[in-house]
Amino acid sequence: MSRYHFEEQELKLIEGSSIPCAVYQFVDKRVVTIALSDGFCEMLHFTSKEDAYWLMDNDMYRDVHPEDAAWVANEAVQFATQGGEYNVVYRTKVDGDYIILHAIGHHVNMPTGERLAVIHYVNEGICQEEDFNRAGLHRMQTQFIESRRQGGKYGYDYLTGLPEMNYFFEMAEAARERYLDQGDAGYILFMNFNGMKAFNLNFGYAEGDRLIQAFSKLLVRYFSNDNCCRTTADHFSVYTNKPNIEEVLKNLVEDTKYINGGNSLPVRIGVYSTTLGWISVAAACDMAKLATDFAGSQYESTIIFFDQEMVNRYEDKRYIVENVDRAIEEGWIQVYYQPIVRAANGRVCDEEALARWIDPKRGLIPPEEFIPILEEAKLTYKMDLYVAEQVLKKINMLKKAGLYLVPNSINLSRTDFYACDMVEEIDRRVREAGVERRFITIEL
Repeated sequence: MSRYHFEEQELKLIEGSSIPCAVYQFVDKRVVTIALSDGFCEMLHFTSKEDAYWLMDNDMYRDVHPEDAAWVANEAVQFATQGGEYNVVYRTKVDGDYIILHAIGHHVNMPTGERLAVIHYVNEGICQEEDFNRAGLHRMQTQFIESRRQGGKYGYDYLTGLPEMNYFFEMAEAARERYLDQGDAGYILFMNFNGMKAFNLNFGYAEGDRLIQAFSKLLVRYFSNDNCCRTTADHFSVYTNKPNIEEVLKNLVEDTKYINGGNSLPVRIGVYSTTLGWISVAAACDMAKLATDFAGSQYESTIIFFDQEMVNRYEDKRYIVENVDRAIEEGWIQVYYQPIVRAANGRVCDEEALARWIDPKRGLIPPEEFIPILEEAKLTYKMDLYVAEQVLKKINMLKKAGLYLVPNSINLSRTDFYACDMVEEIDRRVREAGVERRFITIEL
């Protein structure tokens, strides 16, 4: 359904009213502002009607008390989608003080088929915490939390006031269709902080929540409230069709340094552009997240645009991780030996065991490709123990044949020691094979 537009005289009549009221419509899965009265703007001390319209369409709950914002937003969307009566009391800030605002609303069906919500507001005065009906507030918040547990279709995140993930996806899908119809380029962004776990350990989870809230407000300033979502923990998603997106994101990264009183973290931003194809929002979020994964362990803010090469690299990575056990069992990983020759006499004094992955589908996979992947997944211990077993078999075979034996060196990854007691595992295998320890050396 398209956005409703009042006739010029009707709009002047509504906007000129001294009674605080507003008219909203549910379009493309979100609440949009159709009309605001002079009384509404005066009550909330807006400097201009233009500022009022911008705020109500982009950051409607900016000044609402943080404890109230999520459930007020939730009530508004439930009213828009399910009907009934809208009757909400909440706190909002005006000129530095919180006032108690009572909002009462009903729906009006227009002759052209659109359904509008008409909301009237009453200023109940300055909010004194000790005088406010805390029991009533607690009851409403408890009802809100319980409704989210029951899996309501639309909802807002209690910590940030941003749309919850399922609701965000619906709004983003509606926007995606609109961008497509208009021929606009759309972008799906995935963002997360670099080092949030250490931040929480150093400063506490309450400070971590404050950083998340501050970053949420910054995102709303750049993209508007309903275009943003906190998916989990310190992970955020955004949909937008802003031009010059790279410049916008560079400014966002710079501003992130100063939020939360400067106690902030680097932020990673992955970008999926619809110029690569109009895929679902959920899939685009996955692609944007995949882009952030390629930032590695560098501790600095990064902006990474997704490309097809990332998919290829991701598929290669997944193939290695998912098939390492099969590669060991079916002998795809083969051990080759690099002889080490003593310069003094030209005789072999050691042999270095080297792993090579000979894949029946992909051919030779170089060690510089599969070893870093296994190290990142902390799976190299499987391959290294397999190599050790093959070395011990070779030594016993040569011994049985009466051939000359030299020490064999086995390369281990430092990540092996996170998975097991690597020294004990190799030592046990040496004992079981009956091989003298002097024929096995370990290198890191």
